Amino acid sequence: MTEQEKFMKEALKQAKKAYQKQEIPVGAIIVKNHKIIARAYNEKEDKLDTTKHAEILAIQKASKKLKAWRLSDCEMYVTLEPCAMCAGALIQARLKKIYIGTPDPKTGACGSVLNLLQDYPFNHKVDIEMGVMQKECEQILKNFFKELRLKNK
Repeated sequence: MTEQEKFMKEALKQAKKAYQKQEIPVGAIIVKNHKIIARAYNEKEDKLDTTKHAEILAIQKASKKLKAWRLSDCEMYVTLEPCAMCAGALIQARLKKIYIGTPDPKTGACGSVLNLLQDYPFNHKVDIEMGVMQKECEQILKNFFKELRLKNK
């Protein structure tokens, strides 16, 4: 197992926590020096707050732990490609790299719909690696939405 797979499995554990709480199952972790410093999952439904995406929550936790808003020595692992809001937060936090499980062809802002992390002249660029454990990251989302559709019939 590669280091990327090891850390994406940890992000998937977070996504499973979201799933159990009827949240869209997205999980994120932040790693510094090969150690996890923050873990989070979507909490939009629970907190009734649009901004409670896994990526934002993980950035907040990492910043609190490091007592710094600059996370330039850190990498994020996230199960689903970030939206524009989260991609903007990655740039603002100065993250070094993001590992993405599966693309989001509807709202992905790291290469699917647009690429905020690399295609614009912002003051910081974030490296991207797409497709880490893609099948597993895709499957949890497919299962969630399938169950949701059955429940709403």
